[in-house]
Amino acid sequence: MLNPKNISIVLTLLEKKYGNTSTALIFKTPFQLLVSTMLAAQSTDVQVNKITKDLYRRYKNTYDFSLLTADQLEEEIKSVGLYRNKAKNIVAMSKILQENFSGKVPNNRKSLEALPGVGRKTANVVLSVGFNLPAFAVDTHVFRVSNRIGLANATNVTKTEEQLMINISIDKWGEAHHWLIWHGRKICKARNPLCEECPVEEYCLYRGNNETKD
Repeated sequence: MLNPKNISIVLTLLEKKYGNTSTALIFKTPFQLLVSTMLAAQSTDVQVNKITKDLYRRYKNTYDFSLLTADQLEEEIKSVGLYRNKAKNIVAMSKILQENFSGKVPNNRKSLEALPGVGRKTANVVLSVGFNLPAFAVDTHVFRVSNRIGLANATNVTKTEEQLMINISIDKWGEAHHWLIWHGRKICKARNPLCEECPVEEYCLYRGNNETKD
């Protein structure tokens, strides 16, 4: 893992490059964000946005979604991965929100993670992006990039999240989450990362390891 000084430098450089970025998911309400985040698992934000553009016109809230059957929703979302399971969970989740939360998405982790199909990462996204509360969502990009660079040194997402929450100031958690995602999409790709274009190449442990092996 990088030392605190270099972590600070890396975060400054990432902020300089990605400081104005946010989620690529298009949504208007916390409920729409929740649904879109659930749909995005093993899919892409681009594909999810294609689906939800029309989906949210026809079904605007928890009440509308709660009236659907899983089979009906499957037809609407079948271009994303795991669509059958997602349809079942989204309909069940919508019914629970409608019946137990007056149609509102709760803004606490315990209630969110009790919903069907909602894990820690999805809950963190909703808390951070939807409610502007301190949470650090670790998806595949965040996990890969943070461990490559040296902002974390962990073998699973839970430990990565814990280390990032220690190494990054709480007031930057939400922003840094987006910096790492966009860096993973644009430069620090899973295969063939564009190290020569990377603003933090000088400090990156992955790049340093590669150079050592050459």
